[in-house]
Amino acid sequence: MRLLAAAQVGGAAPLLRRCRNGAARHKSSGSAHISCFDLFSIGIGPSSSHTVGPMRAGAKFAQILEQQGMLGSTKSVVVKVYGSLALTGFGHGTFTAIQLGLEGSLPASVDIDTMPARLEAIRSERTLLLNGSHRIAFDPRTDIEIRGDELLPYHTNGMSFAALGDPAAPPLFEETYYSIGGGFFVDHDGVKQDDSRAKVGQVSSGEAPRAAPFPFANAAELFALCEREGTTVAELARRNELSERSEEELDRYLAAIWTTMDACIERGMRASGPLEEGGAVVRRASMDRNWLKRAGAAAEKSDWVVAWAMAVNEENAAGGRVVTAPTNGAAGILPAVCKYYSEFVPGANANGLAEMLLTASVIGGLFKKGASISGAEVGCQGEVGVACSMAAGSLAAALGGSLRQVEMAAEIAMEHNLGLTCDPVDGKVQIPCIERNGLGATRAVDAARLAMRSEHQRVISLDTVIEVMWKTGQDMKPKYKETSLGGLAKLAQNATFC
Repeated sequence: MRLLAAAQVGGAAPLLRRCRNGAARHKSSGSAHISCFDLFSIGIGPSSSHTVGPMRAGAKFAQILEQQGMLGSTKSVVVKVYGSLALTGFGHGTFTAIQLGLEGSLPASVDIDTMPARLEAIRSERTLLLNGSHRIAFDPRTDIEIRGDELLPYHTNGMSFAALGDPAAPPLFEETYYSIGGGFFVDHDGVKQDDSRAKVGQVSSGEAPRAAPFPFANAAELFALCEREGTTVAELARRNELSERSEEELDRYLAAIWTTMDACIERGMRASGPLEEGGAVVRRASMDRNWLKRAGAAAEKSDWVVAWAMAVNEENAAGGRVVTAPTNGAAGILPAVCKYYSEFVPGANANGLAEMLLTASVIGGLFKKGASISGAEVGCQGEVGVACSMAAGSLAAALGGSLRQVEMAAEIAMEHNLGLTCDPVDGKVQIPCIERNGLGATRAVDAARLAMRSEHQRVISLDTVIEVMWKTGQDMKPKYKETSLGGLAKLAQNATFC
């Protein structure tokens, strides 16, 4: 790979800052429906924006080549990766995800067990099976250019693909994609046609925005609609979902999401050892599980919540099967809080879990449309902060909270995550991400319980905190936004792990 690492580009942060300010955008005022089918997706770790999105983009590019009749004429593909994707791509598996995507793999269905052998074959044979059917010359060491000192105009998570035929001729086809968080991506044409958060916030994998029978652009409109219709947030979400699919399909998907989340918790609670071969970070959830079992009834419920959230994120860091909720970096929070509900709340049932997932998807959609769920764009407040808000609001709903209490729980959870930076040590979703999920899950539970005990009128609205989160992200320096150029990532470079 042609590497322009952070250490080689001392001016990277100022350059990123100039480019970011030159691409000012406004928040969405649209009301297209962000489905729970989009916000929650089953995929692989370690990152929704840096692994899942690039894999989907690579697969999309290969599919277009076949659809346009250019696949057979393609002899090689050159990929350029920019900004945050380049700076932390090694630790997040970006470059391997792109290769697998070009071969036609998708995060929800890729065979995790065969991934290492496939990647080794690409590297050693210097060929790639484009779209799973057409073999081309491809050497990841030279055909993936890593441009950590450059930022494309729209978003820090940019990547470009070029299909080459005759080396002396122009590319057969070129496309630029932006991975905008949560596994969502958009192409450059979509950005050029409408350079706004409304366009980007509503497009997943190139699909057109959807209309909904009960549209809302912000939390105020959402809760006003619920009051007018006499519904909960989850019931309103269900009505919107059923305008596109059957009730059986919706319930089957929600059950599959929870089943995957719960299975991920169980795997993570049993796995042990280092997270990677020769790695310094050792799994702790299984050790916590053993301690909690010995403690028995004396164990605090919050200790279990921490362990469950960390178990999921350890699985995520290891490249396991997880659910983006709303991202991979924050994938442990909502499952842990759902587990808290199912294990510790009297009368908990499948309907309550479905209500939590639907409520959480609506809250996550509000942040996605009104701000961002990308750590590379607004810091970890857009990942752990949003996941915490989703989990808190959904738990308050499952506990029978009023609309005001659901809003208050979601608001409290984000209010106390404002300004949270994204500074992964060594560019990996390990430190501080795993512990941060554990503490984020307990904060969500506390926020819900605090809202359930509150009878006074809220002072700060959910819309206000979403707006402040977005502005805080704009003010945050690029070195604190998933570049590993500052914060813990910088100061911990020479730390001794123990």
